[in-house]
Amino acid sequence: MTPQPDTKLSAGDLAVDSREGRRTIATLRDGVKAAWPICLGYMPIGLALGVLAQKAGISPPEIGFMSLLVFAGSAQFIAVSMISGGSSILPVVVTTFMVNLRHLLMSSSLAVHLRPAAHPLFVSLFAYGITDESFAVNTARFKDGSWDPGRALVVNQVSNGVWVLSTIAGGYGGHFIPEGSLGIDYALSAMFLCLLVYQLRGAIYAVTAVIAGGLSVLWALVLPGNAYLIIASILAATAGYALRQRIFRKAISHDTS
Repeated sequence: MTPQPDTKLSAGDLAVDSREGRRTIATLRDGVKAAWPICLGYMPIGLALGVLAQKAGISPPEIGFMSLLVFAGSAQFIAVSMISGGSSILPVVVTTFMVNLRHLLMSSSLAVHLRPAAHPLFVSLFAYGITDESFAVNTARFKDGSWDPGRALVVNQVSNGVWVLSTIAGGYGGHFIPEGSLGIDYALSAMFLCLLVYQLRGAIYAVTAVIAGGLSVLWALVLPGNAYLIIASILAATAGYALRQRIFRKAISHDTS
C-alpha cells in the first residue's frame, strides 16, 4: 500500500497558529478600541444624514448604497442638499468630487506607513476607508509608534460599517421625525468642530485654523459653489507650514549664536 502523508500538525505548527490567532485577535481588539469614539460620532451624524436624505426623496436602500459608494459624510450631506434643491446629476458628481479631493492628500500622508509590498487589495480597502476622522485617529497613533496598517484598516472598516448602518437607520426613522427638528442640519458642523479641537496641539495649529476659517469666509463671498473650502485649506496649510519653518529657523539661529 502507498503510505499516506502525515497530516498531523506538529507542536511547532500549532504554536505558530496560536500566535497568529492571538495576533489577529489583538489587531481586531485594538482597532475596534480605537474606532469606537469615531463610531459614537458617526451614529448621530449618520442618522441625521439618513433623515435628511429621506426628506429629499431618497429611499433607505439608496441611502445605504450611497454610503457604501461614497463613504464621505460632508460630500453626502452636500449631495443630499443639492438633490433636494433639484440639481441634476452632473453638478452633484463634480461638487462631491471637488469636496473629496482632500482624500488624495490624506491617502498620500498615510501611504508612508504601508509596506512597499502591500497587496493591492489591502491598499484599496485601506484607501477606501479613509475619512477625516479615521485619518486623525490613525495619524496620531502612527506617530506614537505603536500602530500598524492592520489595526488602521480595522479602524477604517469598522467605522465604515457603523456609518452605513446608521444612515440606513436614519432613512427608515426619517418618516417619524419632522423636518428641521432636533437641530439635525447642524450635526455635520458640530462633528467638524470636534475634529478641529482634536487636532489643536499647539499655537501653530490654532493660528492655522483661524486663518483657514477667515479665508473660508472671505472666499465664500466671491466664489460660487464649495471650491472656497479647498482654496482656503491649501492657503492656510501653506501659511501654517511657512510659520512653523520660520520659527524653526529662528530657534536654530538662536542656538548657534
